[in-house]
Amino acid sequence: MKIEQAEQRILDLRAILDRLSYEYYVLDQPSASDQEYDRYYQELLALEQEYPQFFDDHSPSQRVGGAVLDSFHKVEHKRMMLSLGNAYNLEDLRAFDQRVKQEGLTQEYVVELKIDGLAMSILYQNGRFCQAVTRGDGTVGEDVTHNVKTIKSIPMRIPIKEEVEFRGEVYMPKQSFEQLNEKREKHGEELFANPRNAAAGSIRQLDSSIAAQRKLDAFWYYFVNAAEFGIQTHEAAMQKMDECHIRTNQERKVCKGIEEVWAYIQEITERRHQLLYEIDGIVIKLNNLAQQERMGYTVKTPRWAIAYKFPAEEVETKLLDIFLSVGRTGRITPNAVLEPVRVAGTSVSAATLHNEDMIKNKDIRIRDHVIIRKAGDIIPEVVRPLAEKRDKDSVPYQFPNICPICGSTLVRFVDEASHYCINQDCPARVVESMIHFASRDAMDIDTLGDKKIEFFHQQGLLNTIEDIYHLKEHKEEILTMEGFKEKSYQKMIDAIESSKQRPLEDLLFGLGIRQVGKKAARIIAKHFNTMDALIAAGKDDLIKMKDIGEITALSIIAFFKEQKNQDLIQHLKDCGCRMDTEKEEIKESLFTNKTIVLTGTLTRLTRNDAKALLQQMGANVSGSVSKKTDLVIYGESAGSKLDKANALGIALMDEDTFLKEVNMDET
Repeated sequence: MKIEQAEQRILDLRAILDRLSYEYYVLDQPSASDQEYDRYYQELLALEQEYPQFFDDHSPSQRVGGAVLDSFHKVEHKRMMLSLGNAYNLEDLRAFDQRVKQEGLTQEYVVELKIDGLAMSILYQNGRFCQAVTRGDGTVGEDVTHNVKTIKSIPMRIPIKEEVEFRGEVYMPKQSFEQLNEKREKHGEELFANPRNAAAGSIRQLDSSIAAQRKLDAFWYYFVNAAEFGIQTHEAAMQKMDECHIRTNQERKVCKGIEEVWAYIQEITERRHQLLYEIDGIVIKLNNLAQQERMGYTVKTPRWAIAYKFPAEEVETKLLDIFLSVGRTGRITPNAVLEPVRVAGTSVSAATLHNEDMIKNKDIRIRDHVIIRKAGDIIPEVVRPLAEKRDKDSVPYQFPNICPICGSTLVRFVDEASHYCINQDCPARVVESMIHFASRDAMDIDTLGDKKIEFFHQQGLLNTIEDIYHLKEHKEEILTMEGFKEKSYQKMIDAIESSKQRPLEDLLFGLGIRQVGKKAARIIAKHFNTMDALIAAGKDDLIKMKDIGEITALSIIAFFKEQKNQDLIQHLKDCGCRMDTEKEEIKESLFTNKTIVLTGTLTRLTRNDAKALLQQMGANVSGSVSKKTDLVIYGESAGSKLDKANALGIALMDEDTFLKEVNMDET
């Protein structure tokens, strides 16, 4: 075969296999038998092997996986991946509908199934699949391209040359989940609790061949930059995705008004368990894209969409005992030991009881028959005891006053519902603090998991956070332990050494300062830039930051005042841990240090692009107008926010003036 003929045949075979995959995995209407597909596939493999110069990473032959990564690369989303607000009944949905009505918008909604999977963003450039990123914390996710490309329903090419982003859910079908757990049971491995956990675990495999074997799939429900292509409605965007062979869920409906929405919800609820995949709710979105922008966003959620959550399934079981667990901050959590029972698809044998007040208020007692459910279909909780079935000799539960691990007296602080073990050397606190420090959202030492930290603690090798960076000094001892060989040991040490380069925000979160979560750690790090600057900060310096209140400020100050924590920071410095973060370059302008609200439809750039521009110039972009607002920038069809700004006498700026200020005007 001539080289030109070979190249053309390879291209033809790839096109044939792409079409057959689409028919089989998306349309469920195969036009060829499995044997015919295999013949094409084997012919392609042979030709690609004979003519390696025509290798293409997007070929159907590259979907089987096999790439192995050392770790996952963090990626900042170009546009935030927000979560959805929740509705639990018809009244909540009517309230959402009323907010749309008050804005004077068309009450036309697209109703979709809320797939119970892992939120994902995929990017195409020049018509080719190029990246897949997890939702993460909404701002920063992980690049899992090597695993997502093994999902056969995802096209490697689409007929759009411009950059496009689609968002959706990667999930594991019920049948794949059952087959996976059967296989794990045969091999004596721990079973996955539900399909969502199985999908998440599969996507986070460093070896893509493992993800390929687990038969994941995906539905895509959001064409992020659809408006740039002249698309005016969400349903039209979904249809455009269908045309590009991007797999959307066909169980969706355009509804006129909230009563029609509710009727469709009832229809789906009745046949929910007949679906081939798990859903955990139904999403209602305003259909018109321009009106979506007009509704806008809160800090965490779009105002133009809401998720209806199914009522939690409630079942009866027996509460056998109550035990206490100790967290990294010393917080004591009472937990119920339950007679195993199946709830929302999984077996439940334990549930959190939160604190002493909850146990007292609900009068929960050992040996009670209780009603349990999964909050949000995820976390088991005790709803109420069945007092009518209670034993005659039953007595109220007495909350212990000593730590179950170290025996120290427990403390309950004023205005707090929880008890605490304040012994900083309590083994449970020590272990939990190290587990948190090494966790994915903190220092991300993925080869030093919970069980390994507990094991090394039992062996006397890990007793403080700083000990993590001295494990390399115990090489000979570790290599004598079961399960450790030179390769696994070195991989662990490499991950520990790599963690030293994590930015300040990850280190701050890893330190476990009370009141400082992931978001607060990022805000603080970006503001102070270095650990030394943060340590030197006073209360006034801290509370002037957006979203940092007095309680958080006092907690930070108290943490750094403790000599033990000062010694820890110095030790981490000496070990080479990074004590700063990338400094964001602020372009000084009239927007710097101003609180600004965007409203209306911007015609020459997206709302998110405008927000990003303002943030680069040091502005705080807010979602609502208040007396603290310095400026409102408005586009077409601006509504209530503009009216409120006028009423409050707030400065206004139209889109054209804004673009001139940022040097983007076309004149």
